[in-house]
Amino acid sequence: MNYQFFTNSEKTWKAMYEAISLAQKSIYLEMYIFQNDMQDFDFFNLLKEKGKLGLQVKLIIDSLGSTGLKDGAILELQRAGVEVLSLSYLLHRMHRKVLVVDERLAFIGGVNLHQNSRFWNDLMVSIKGPLIKKVVMSFAKSYLAAGGQDRELRSAGTKTKKARVDTWIVEHSPVNKKFHFKRIYKKYLNQAKNSIILITPYFIPKRWLRAALHQAVLRGVNVEILVPQTTDHFIIDRVNYFYIYKLAKLGIKFYIEPKMNHAKAIILDESEAMVGSQNLDFLSFDFNSEIGIFFKDRKVVLKLLQIAKNWKKDAILFDCEIYRPKWFDYILSPAINLFSLFYRIFLD
Repeated sequence: MNYQFFTNSEKTWKAMYEAISLAQKSIYLEMYIFQNDMQDFDFFNLLKEKGKLGLQVKLIIDSLGSTGLKDGAILELQRAGVEVLSLSYLLHRMHRKVLVVDERLAFIGGVNLHQNSRFWNDLMVSIKGPLIKKVVMSFAKSYLAAGGQDRELRSAGTKTKKARVDTWIVEHSPVNKKFHFKRIYKKYLNQAKNSIILITPYFIPKRWLRAALHQAVLRGVNVEILVPQTTDHFIIDRVNYFYIYKLAKLGIKFYIEPKMNHAKAIILDESEAMVGSQNLDFLSFDFNSEIGIFFKDRKVVLKLLQIAKNWKKDAILFDCEIYRPKWFDYILSPAINLFSLFYRIFLD
């Protein structure tokens, strides 16, 4: 199996753009945010060109995340031969980021396709080899759910295939009652013996996640979490710092990065890791459709560990004696958790 990590939006876009440019048969793209505002990496027109050449081009977008892609732009893609589908389940979101080219090369991670994220750090992994078939099947499930009509691709979504024991695709689909990320985080956080590294832009942990992290610290596990100093949402920044403050007092180490980092990853005992589209918030765990790739290949895990170490070099260790929540943080943060509870009850 061949893997390569990309550590920011531009590096990822360049690799994805080149892969699509070289496509000969098919392009399957699933994106939470897909916009036609990108300047140096014009995926919108590239997909149109490939569609006009007769390739099978399938684009699945989230109806909320990609609201910036207007009806006229969607019509342009469709006229060029691109099948454009959207997934919308009331308050459930399709938060996945997947690209499969010619069913031989795949990308999975946290990178969206919109100009505002151009200078962000992020994390995407490209893969080649037998696992590609599992990625195609995963994409096909979304395609089937979105109402895609290609018979061959639809049939791929109903197949099952076992992957190698050291690497596998994790599919998380609350709308189908498949809460796999929650199960994996609970299991592996509770099993960790020496170290846990989490990388996330949005840190709004549910009670079970806070408890699992605290229990790890009590067992003597070194728990480190990398979070950007500021995100693209002011309110999320306030909530991030509220929970960072609370958990830092319990012994968890938070590394605050000066640059926006949109990556999502977990590294356990320097021997297991997962990269994907999931944030550490109630939306990803309870409502969003997500995807990840879990590694037990030590060489791959060490590569990811080195990426985390490089990001830590520029980060500052959070000091709960210097930062203290404001009065409104004690209202805002519990209110968001209360909202998540009602959100869940309403959907159930």
